[in-house]
Amino acid sequence: MEQMQAPASKMKAAQWDPAQKKIVVNEVPIPEPGESQFLVKIASASLCHSDLMAIEAPRTEPVTIGHEGVGYVTKLHPSAAGKGFKEGDAVGFLYIIGCCFACAECQIHNLCCSVGKPLLQGFTADGFFAEYALVDYHNAVLLPSNLDIKKAAPIFCAGVTAFHSVESCELRAGDWLGVIGCGGLGQLATQYAKAMGIRVVGIDVNDAILAQCKAQGADAVFNSMTNKDYVKELLEMIGDGVHAAAVFSNADAAYAGAPQIIKLGGVLMVVGLPPNPLQISSMDLALGKYRIKAESTGIPQRMGKAVEFTAKHGIQPEVQIRSGLEEVQDMVETMKSGKNTRRMAVVF
Repeated sequence: MEQMQAPASKMKAAQWDPAQKKIVVNEVPIPEPGESQFLVKIASASLCHSDLMAIEAPRTEPVTIGHEGVGYVTKLHPSAAGKGFKEGDAVGFLYIIGCCFACAECQIHNLCCSVGKPLLQGFTADGFFAEYALVDYHNAVLLPSNLDIKKAAPIFCAGVTAFHSVESCELRAGDWLGVIGCGGLGQLATQYAKAMGIRVVGIDVNDAILAQCKAQGADAVFNSMTNKDYVKELLEMIGDGVHAAAVFSNADAAYAGAPQIIKLGGVLMVVGLPPNPLQISSMDLALGKYRIKAESTGIPQRMGKAVEFTAKHGIQPEVQIRSGLEEVQDMVETMKSGKNTRRMAVVF
């Protein structure tokens, strides 16, 4: 257990300032835990492509971005006491607050809550690129000791999402999974699939990202932009197509090309969120050419299994560590430019 010191009254936070249209490191009050919450001293926070949506959303006031974080419990609200956490515990956590976590709608997705008013930390509420952050105990799990806390932040969005997406593809050992979009999510999905005995073919438009995916266990990789014959070559290599194709890219073209590589009756797993509605052939669905499923980070009740599997198999995100909150603006610019080949995280 790490010995914790009482926090001061102010902290630094990396906030999107809509007036300046950039990330600014501001000094803000350290929040007080409310009902069901505890205060966490952030150890590491990582940038997700979804964070760019928080920046692009219309707003008038600054918001602390970031929805992937890990840290140490420092102060508990009385209502959070006795819930399995104590001061000094290393924890990871999800990012939807303000929901009840118990209604029937919350068992589908916490944003559908019919009782509370859900908020997304890093989007509609302050997130984790700060020295301290509030966490609802429903959202938290103890961080397994064999996971490096400096690199563990992506597990609590990207990792959980990737695990669910692979597990829900209904694959067996030896089956083929197409990972379309081999960035942070795709690389984690590759690691999870290999741990399950599944064979992986990675597809992306960036050779450096494909090399990272190959290094993490992909059996084959294809650049769909530079290799115009990649579909033919892929099918010649594995036969009649992959048993499932999980699309982690948010590009319309990624979804347009996915059905070409799926074997008859296979699964198209929707994960990436493109700007336009999916163009899907109803005839293909009616004929059973493929089925469509979708996954996301999901609800806290599903998180434990993903984290346990991650720890058991020693799965670790590939993370480029940055030294301070002042780095967040450069991280955002790097992600926007598509130059990042792995997750980027600030370590405190």
